[in-house]
Amino acid sequence: MAAFQLLVVILSLYLSSIFFFLVESQLTLNYYQKSCPRFDQIMQETITNKQIKSPSTAAATLRLFFHDCFVQGCDASVLISSTPFNRAERDADINLSLPGDGFDVVVRSKIALELSCPGVVSCADILAFATRDLVRMIGGPYYSVKLGRKDSLTSKSTNVEGKLPRPTMTIDQLISVFASNGFSIQEMVAMSGAHTIGFSHCKEFSSGIYSYDRSYNPRFADALRKACGDYQKNPTLSVFNDIMTPNNFDNNYFKNLPKGLGLLASDRGLFSDQRTKPFVQLYAANQTAFFDAFGRAMEKLGENGVKTTMRDGEIRRRCDAFN
Repeated sequence: MAAFQLLVVILSLYLSSIFFFLVESQLTLNYYQKSCPRFDQIMQETITNKQIKSPSTAAATLRLFFHDCFVQGCDASVLISSTPFNRAERDADINLSLPGDGFDVVVRSKIALELSCPGVVSCADILAFATRDLVRMIGGPYYSVKLGRKDSLTSKSTNVEGKLPRPTMTIDQLISVFASNGFSIQEMVAMSGAHTIGFSHCKEFSSGIYSYDRSYNPRFADALRKACGDYQKNPTLSVFNDIMTPNNFDNNYFKNLPKGLGLLASDRGLFSDQRTKPFVQLYAANQTAFFDAFGRAMEKLGENGVKTTMRDGEIRRRCDAFN
């Protein structure tokens, strides 16, 4: 009888651990409802103050989120600072141009949350939530953000190459990069609409404007040559991705492409390739269709490669360093 009771206890503990693992490993909309009741309020206050002071924060955070999620999933690995013993993701060549405002809004949010509920909210969740609210703040769509991510235990610059879309990539290459993360061609075009905000450095498109690329609107190319005239001496020179409404999240990015006003070669390629052109035309004509597609794609991206158990990740005490 005693042996049977012991077996029941062991089985009960085993089933409890399985149940805990399954519960812990699920992302949910109200993940912090009990463990950090003021999560939403603290996040909204922090990011609103940051966006008001630095209007480039929304675009910076959205780009940071993409760069995080496309390399080993949405796990805040891009936030880790390098050490003498490890060159982290953020120091990979393609990440060196990530604007500081994106990192800063995460750090500010983390500090505020640690004061209210220490050791509870992950940096990965902060980045995902801040991205959605900042996009919404500048006119973009609302979409759901499930929470419960854990922060990564690794971050290596060598993991980045080939994982992120580059402005010089062909459409075939772009399709391949997005497909490797489970995204269709239509989802790729919708997510490219993120370029309706933000800016790009002149070195990222200089070859096109000085080789007189015919896919550029001639007047636009001339204006870019003037704006970027000193970019070799001043590598910080940059131009808005959407010259019409650079601070508003709208569908003008798609309206610009048929006019030759796409800044990057990868942007203009979307209108010249028959696989992507129909979606460009759809989103140029219908902002609601773009917003719906972008929101669904962002929900999907936010669950890409997430770590949801303490076996796979941790809750960092500070976002730029492992515990």
